[in-house]
Amino acid sequence: MQFKLYKDVHEFYNDTYDVLLRHESQNMIPLGNIIIGHEGKDITDWRDPGNWLMATVSDEKGIRITALMTPPHNITLYATDNIIDEEAISCLIDGLKDYAIPGVISEKTLAEYFAKEYCARKGLSYKTTMNQRIYELTKVNPEIKQFGTIRLLEEKDMSFFPYWLEAFHAAGNYGRTEMSIPQNEEIYRYRLSSKKIYVLEVDGIPVSMAGYTREMKTAVGVAFVYTPPYFRGNGYATSCVAQLSQMALDRGYKRCVLYTDLLNPTSNSIYQRIGYKSVCDSLMLAFE
Repeated sequence: MQFKLYKDVHEFYNDTYDVLLRHESQNMIPLGNIIIGHEGKDITDWRDPGNWLMATVSDEKGIRITALMTPPHNITLYATDNIIDEEAISCLIDGLKDYAIPGVISEKTLAEYFAKEYCARKGLSYKTTMNQRIYELTKVNPEIKQFGTIRLLEEKDMSFFPYWLEAFHAAGNYGRTEMSIPQNEEIYRYRLSSKKIYVLEVDGIPVSMAGYTREMKTAVGVAFVYTPPYFRGNGYATSCVAQLSQMALDRGYKRCVLYTDLLNPTSNSIYQRIGYKSVCDSLMLAFE
């Protein structure tokens, strides 16, 4: 087994892109990140590849495991063809001995195995911070009831969008129940300028939102799904995600991909009703 540490994101992209693409939906996060790094159009915050940890472990058959960490986020792993090679993981852990790894996010079996071995070597423990499921959609259920229309986030929405975004993060961030009060407008204007967030309007009133994240070769991520409590129970989120997903398919994407928290049965039920099918389970684990 050979451990290789990369300093050039373009070399890492060239070596790993086709490998990760074998399970495009499952690898939405690392694929999206290496595309961002390779294109170099945006190096704000964690997106600067100069700060990334990029590594592979290979044998005579090729890459056995791919690892990418974009600080301060957890390391993401992919075992080629989802075949967990114990020797390859041991080699990876040896290669990472001088790096501080805050946690891991990966397909469930791989995440658990890596965390167990890594923590045993480091004298650490680990805990689950999110139990997720990855879904993909190739066709929207035509029976979904549609409400209103969706449109791009606009400047006028800055009166409420920062609060919606903070509430979205609070709802899905490690069990927090309190949201932060928006302060610095930069992060919200970044989302506005990305032109990937959409608002569902019913009778001219914004009632729900959703947006795109990473754009792949044939797939696009869907996230930022949020409806204020006082608008819930009306089918607005279902309609918003259904319309957004159909829009992506109409643009030529073959599938839409999203992550859900398995502790939220409501959202899982909504997405399945729209037409999303389970790909695999994913774990986010933190090392302590």
